[in-house]
Amino acid sequence: MKQINISSTRPKVVAIDPRLSFRPPMSSILMLAVVVMCGGIVAAWFTSKGSMHSIMEQVQLLPIMRPTWLELPMTTIQTLAKPVVALPLITFIIAFGITKISPQPQIWSRFMVVAILLILIFRYVIWRSLFTINTADFTNGLFSVGLFGLEMLTIFNGVLQLFLMVRTKDRRNQASLMAIAVESKEFVPSVDILIPTYNEPEFILRRTIIGCQALDYEHKNIYVLDDTHRTEIKALALELGCNYIARPDHNHAKAGNLNHAIARTDGELIVCFDADFIPTRNFLTRTVGFFQDQNTALVQTPQSFYSVDPIARNLGLENILVPEQEAFYRQIQPVRDGTDSVVCAGTSFVMRRSALQSNGGQFVTSSLSEDYFTAITLSGKGYRLIYLDEKLSAGAAPDDMGSQATQRLRWAQGTLQAFFIKENPLTIAGLRPLQRLSHLTGILYWFTSLSRVGFLLIPVATAFLGVIPVRANTDDILYYFLPQYVVNLAVFAWLSNYSRSAFLSDIYDVVLCFPLAATVLQTMFQPFAKGFKVTPKGTSRDRLSFNWALASPLILVFIATAVSLWINLAKCLMELSSYEVLDNVKGLNLGWLWSTYNLILLGVALLVMLDVPKPDLYEWFDLRRVVKVQVGDRILWGTTAIISEVGAEIILTQSGIEGKLAVNLEIMEENLQLKGFIHKTRIEQGFPIITVMFDQVNLSQHRSLVEMLFCRPGQWKHQNNPGELTSLWLLFRSLVKPKAIFGKKNELSAIAICQI
Repeated sequence: MKQINISSTRPKVVAIDPRLSFRPPMSSILMLAVVVMCGGIVAAWFTSKGSMHSIMEQVQLLPIMRPTWLELPMTTIQTLAKPVVALPLITFIIAFGITKISPQPQIWSRFMVVAILLILIFRYVIWRSLFTINTADFTNGLFSVGLFGLEMLTIFNGVLQLFLMVRTKDRRNQASLMAIAVESKEFVPSVDILIPTYNEPEFILRRTIIGCQALDYEHKNIYVLDDTHRTEIKALALELGCNYIARPDHNHAKAGNLNHAIARTDGELIVCFDADFIPTRNFLTRTVGFFQDQNTALVQTPQSFYSVDPIARNLGLENILVPEQEAFYRQIQPVRDGTDSVVCAGTSFVMRRSALQSNGGQFVTSSLSEDYFTAITLSGKGYRLIYLDEKLSAGAAPDDMGSQATQRLRWAQGTLQAFFIKENPLTIAGLRPLQRLSHLTGILYWFTSLSRVGFLLIPVATAFLGVIPVRANTDDILYYFLPQYVVNLAVFAWLSNYSRSAFLSDIYDVVLCFPLAATVLQTMFQPFAKGFKVTPKGTSRDRLSFNWALASPLILVFIATAVSLWINLAKCLMELSSYEVLDNVKGLNLGWLWSTYNLILLGVALLVMLDVPKPDLYEWFDLRRVVKVQVGDRILWGTTAIISEVGAEIILTQSGIEGKLAVNLEIMEENLQLKGFIHKTRIEQGFPIITVMFDQVNLSQHRSLVEMLFCRPGQWKHQNNPGELTSLWLLFRSLVKPKAIFGKKNELSAIAICQI
């Protein structure tokens, strides 16, 4: 039997070069040094202007001039009774109480929380629009109206999502009922599984094919759609026993590749998996049943990931932060299902061939987002699109921040091309108003990157240009802004099914806001200037790397914000005695608070741009399996701590093994026998632990490994993000204790999965 050399594409398990260890702390120290240096420059500038003495005098008066809501404890009761303080507290308590009474959003609790938020947002918008715009002169008016417009764009999109959120659907129980006919063989339509590939490594594609072959469904044919005519991929398809299709041209990228294959296949249902997505064995039994309804054209499942999100990896928060895309699949897609406007995600979906034939038998080729617009055309023809919120497959997350940016910018450009093609969901025939409204939120989302850039720059403008973008005093801000802000903090994670916290959401928004904003503007003027770019997958690196291209605008804004912090703080202190200014025109120069928050966001975003080493191409999983280890004539027993396709870390019940010895392993639950060698040994908490690297495995053994690691139904965990306070602490820890120096250099990082 042919041997598969998995180790040929795997680098050795190595420690990070200790010579690199000084860089991460230097990054944090450098950012702090920039802030301090900017403070010195600003202090020198104010001294030259003769203002430093005035500032120091105001500092001395701070204990006397404290606001009423910071009065001494003897006046606490009177202070809390004031509407300025009472309203934020009361609304927070009510909203927080609802989330505790109903830990998982129900129809009634979601309705109440959404209603509270909408009321608070409405009163805030009225206040902002009527009383806070500063038109004292052209410059103030420009920035004040500009900030208001950017803020209203974000709020409008958020309000639309809140309005639609009360229609959320959960189809898991329905899937169980529909699956009965599939499991009993009463409904088993033929299925064509299409795996489009462009330049993905052979080892990634191999396990995807094996996963598709392991599906518990007989009437299926698997096709590898190779758009690069690679001889090794053709040989792989022949070795694994699946069909190989290559087209003579490369027109229309992925859409053209799919269309070429669809014209040469005839299954009743079409399933598509990206080259890195591996289904669990029950993928088809859980999805095919929905097609008993002849009006169902598409069933979409979530995108889960068997590798770590690069943002989480670079911050050292693996198995803590939920992958960025999961918020979309846990919060947005169920809402889309409630409005019959499910988004086709390009992978892990099932489509009815006859429905596609009613659309000419092809995916839309006029946009980079062929999946999204194809689903829109099917919806416009009256077909039903369904979203099943079950993790039935998993793929590889982008390997680094450059890959993440490539993916997100392609999505942004593809979605915004809606304005320039006939499949525009806002104008295409056949959609109901509610469906158009739902698609509008998806389009507007990309424009909020412009708002995020504006929110980063406004405090800088406040400092350098002296503008006052919001006319308000402290009591106004506490009374109108604070209630909706604190309620949003209280329910943000709850409404997103604990897939995101508000603070972490801000980090994800800031990281790529500048390239996204540039892409939005470019797409509006040159919608088809850039072609399809495949997201790189399956790469490794043995050293730190900093993405200067993505980080450059963040660095410039960080420096400007550091300066603005000190200028805004100094101006605030100088104006404390100017009651006329304080009461009538300024937001207490709260630009210094805004600058502080932006500095934290920018600092974390810059750390994200430091891609930490990823020396192993293969993912390791936290999976327990009983193992019999034979070393020569000696037999030992143990349990796997972590395991991958190329090795395992085993906790033994006995000690006494030393050296790089050859071993025979048997994973008892899988009846899987493997040969390997001991790579290293150590003692931890009194238990001997060995790391075993597998020798070359045959095809049968590799199938067993892939099925054990990737294909078990229910194995992908439904992880919850940490709460708001925990998120703040984690971000602060990432700033002062970067992963790449304080993490254990020799410790393999494993993905948590269900032990079933």
